[in-house]
Amino acid sequence: MLLFSKRQNWILRFYWQIRKRQDSIVSMKTLYPEIEAYQTFFLETESVHSIYVELSGDPEGLPVIFLHGGPGSGTQSHHRRFFNPEKFLIILFDQRGCGQSLPFGDLENNTTQDLIDDMECIRVKLGIDIWLLFGGSWGGALALLYAQQHRQRVSAMIIRGLFLARQQDLDWFAKDGVNQIYPEQWQKLLGAISTGERGGLVRGMCNALWSDDEVGRIRAAKAWDAWSGQVALGVDFQGGEGNQEQSNKQVLQVRLEMHYAQNQYFIAENQILEGCDILKTIPTIIIHGRYDLVCPIAAAYQLKQIMPYAKFWVLPTAGHVAKGKEMIDALVTATDKMVETINL
Repeated sequence: MLLFSKRQNWILRFYWQIRKRQDSIVSMKTLYPEIEAYQTFFLETESVHSIYVELSGDPEGLPVIFLHGGPGSGTQSHHRRFFNPEKFLIILFDQRGCGQSLPFGDLENNTTQDLIDDMECIRVKLGIDIWLLFGGSWGGALALLYAQQHRQRVSAMIIRGLFLARQQDLDWFAKDGVNQIYPEQWQKLLGAISTGERGGLVRGMCNALWSDDEVGRIRAAKAWDAWSGQVALGVDFQGGEGNQEQSNKQVLQVRLEMHYAQNQYFIAENQILEGCDILKTIPTIIIHGRYDLVCPIAAAYQLKQIMPYAKFWVLPTAGHVAKGKEMIDALVTATDKMVETINL
């Protein structure tokens, strides 16, 4: 009887573990319904740049600013859907030279400090006292850099797939690291540029992108985008040729990315981590996919060591992009929790 009882207990425990796992899958959070921006405008700067800004959600809600990745990417309409539109004033903006900001791809007066200053100008223009920073990849780096300069203006932070913009982080992606995972795509990238010159891949990309050879410029930009897509999306990556207009836009976008890379992202080496000590008391959630091959999880772990009070959520099967059930569930859960935390 005793043996049978133990066996019954084991079966019951196993059953409830399965049920608990099933319940957790069923209860995973999804994106909020699609919404439209209720206001858009261009923030004029003291330079050639006009910054596209849009507002959605509740005008009286908790202000949150979405910081997209890149540099050189941009916002998309589904980025509004990480936030409860009845609780948040959702602010999206395209960084200089990106998305709908004008002029597209322009590199003049386009530095990390310029982006931080644009954020502060947006806050002042909107009359916001403090706001939540929500940033992924390069956007996470930008969030931390902004918070270091404007600590009193930050209510909380959600950091996803963190990129620390150190030489070692760039080298992992563009020198010796993830090329060991996708050697075939890496060789295609090298084959699209001249790799003989000193300075490595970034220098080779810059030489190709700023050359007089239009075909060579487009070939290099397409190869870089294919490499980036392969590493970020893994088995979900599907390459595409696109038309001439898209190809020319690719060149400008990749030029912007190389502009930041060749200038060490306009910050000192390890500046982000070294400046995070003053951010310890800011409510922060750090979210990172275990299978993130663009920005290895070690960067997020190092940030957690400096910010011990931050919550550190490791997603066992997620990668880099803000897609997939596991990642979306974590991001929406994080924004919902921040509403409760900040409004306490």
